[in-house]
Amino acid sequence: MSNHDELQGRIDAAFAGSAEDPEAVEATIEGLDRGELRLAEPSPTEVEWDVHAWIQRAILLYFRQAVMAEIELGPFSYFDKIPLKRDPASAGIRVVPPATVRRGAFVESGAVLMPSYVNIGARVGSGTMIDTWATVGSGAQVGRDVHVAGGVGIGGVLEPPGARPVIVEDGCFLGSRVVLTEGWHLEPEVVLGAGVVLTASTAVLDVTGETAQQVRGRIPARSVVIPGVRDREFPAGTYGVPCALIIGQRSESTDRKTSLNDALRGYGVSV
Repeated sequence: MSNHDELQGRIDAAFAGSAEDPEAVEATIEGLDRGELRLAEPSPTEVEWDVHAWIQRAILLYFRQAVMAEIELGPFSYFDKIPLKRDPASAGIRVVPPATVRRGAFVESGAVLMPSYVNIGARVGSGTMIDTWATVGSGAQVGRDVHVAGGVGIGGVLEPPGARPVIVEDGCFLGSRVVLTEGWHLEPEVVLGAGVVLTASTAVLDVTGETAQQVRGRIPARSVVIPGVRDREFPAGTYGVPCALIIGQRSESTDRKTSLNDALRGYGVSV
């Protein structure tokens, strides 16, 4: 039995109420903090990602057992249960004040955090930029070389344990003020234009063919997505309801950066 298997068994028992196990909870949070554990990861045999419900349970247990305390960081004072990560220089991360990363999140060396927020259980890959006032919610998985533009809101998912967090794979571009919540999964190199909102109730329509096809939960690799509106009948009349439209794909004939620029210009996508 691996150490992770043993931890999982102890966490599951504690969550079920068999007995408190603060040592197992602490070990799990420390593993997340160091990047040795992750809340969700690509499955070795399937297209879908594996979600580790026991790690979500460990975070929920951590919230219960942690004690409120005052946190002093330079001129700032906070009162919370979860401490903030320290020493970004040793981790190889550029952190611009007042960017905040909570303990139990992991940010790879080479990432850049403008004044932003990364919550517990989240993971941010190398080469990724989290721009000003963007948030990466609890458990969200953001890959490498991703651009998360200003004001983007990536939602967190911890409950119910086993629920898929937001997943943003390598090379994606999230334009200004994008909202991405409730377990949406962006495959590699997806472009979301400014203002795209993806929630569990958002209709996403692929309009690249002769008839629109609805997409659920997952945006195919290299898709270019913009905000849209579709008509819906209500008792009071017909009104436009927000949706999202897949209008094309990034070009295969150019490299990643050129492809991104071409996609934004060619399809008239604002960022």
